[in-house]
Amino acid sequence: MKKICVVGSLNMDLVVTVDRFPEPGETITGREFATYPGGKGGNQAVALGRLGADVLMVGKLGNDLFGEQYLSNLKENGVILDGVKVEEGVSSGIAVIEVDSTGENHIVIIPGANGKVDRAFIEENWHLMEERDIFLFQLEIPIDTVLYAVKKLKRAGKIIILDPAPARILPDDIFLNIDYITPNETEMETLTGIRIKDVDDLKEGGHWLIKKGVKNVIAKAGKKGAYLVTSDDFVHVPGFSVKAVDTTAAGDSFNAGFAFALAQGRGIIESIQFANAVGAISTTAKGAQSAMPSLRQVETFIGQQTR
Repeated sequence: MKKICVVGSLNMDLVVTVDRFPEPGETITGREFATYPGGKGGNQAVALGRLGADVLMVGKLGNDLFGEQYLSNLKENGVILDGVKVEEGVSSGIAVIEVDSTGENHIVIIPGANGKVDRAFIEENWHLMEERDIFLFQLEIPIDTVLYAVKKLKRAGKIIILDPAPARILPDDIFLNIDYITPNETEMETLTGIRIKDVDDLKEGGHWLIKKGVKNVIAKAGKKGAYLVTSDDFVHVPGFSVKAVDTTAAGDSFNAGFAFALAQGRGIIESIQFANAVGAISTTAKGAQSAMPSLRQVETFIGQQTR
């Protein structure tokens, strides 16, 4: 089985539930408070660890209580920590989230140590990274670092998977180094400038990315599954029907599932099917990382769905 590396963000989510959002200058009483390990990089690493992958995390945490908690969480979920550094004098990445009674939310993100993941840090961990085969990136660390790392890794013959989230416009030269890009509809619109109203628009957006140099586009479509776009193919890979409870980090679970299946040597369509299953299962319980499934759960789920 190929070895995997996740390069990206590690955030602690601080979640407050309220009946309504406060007006400017107003103080209100909330209903509940909880902390959850998050960040797209950490989510993908934990999802891979739960599946049983050989996965290395490369990222930074602050020298604070949240950093200590996150390190313990990664370790408990089977993630290799050699590439995680505790940065002095800076906080861990934090997401402060307010959720009201209708499910709407307000989110403030403090990058903290994630903003310190720079080119020098990639070089510092290169001896660990060059031993890996498949790499997952997202966009919650500096884009300069992502671009530098994917170029260096591509020259070394590595497989690159980019989850272009949070949505943002990217420099053209990054696309030439991407083997698999996995945008949802919103991210596809941001990347391409094409309004995604239907499947034809999705196909057009995928071909736009192919022309930019991406080898394979996997457009995530939630419960509909995903669409594979290549230079000469367009394939719908249907999703799985489940009773969704919480869709937080379903996209991260999808990417982890896809990378895991690729690492096992599965073909691209079968890997997308596996990713659809991992993503679907992750929505059936509350929380992000706590809802991510084991390999046995995924195999049982797929077996039940295909009877």
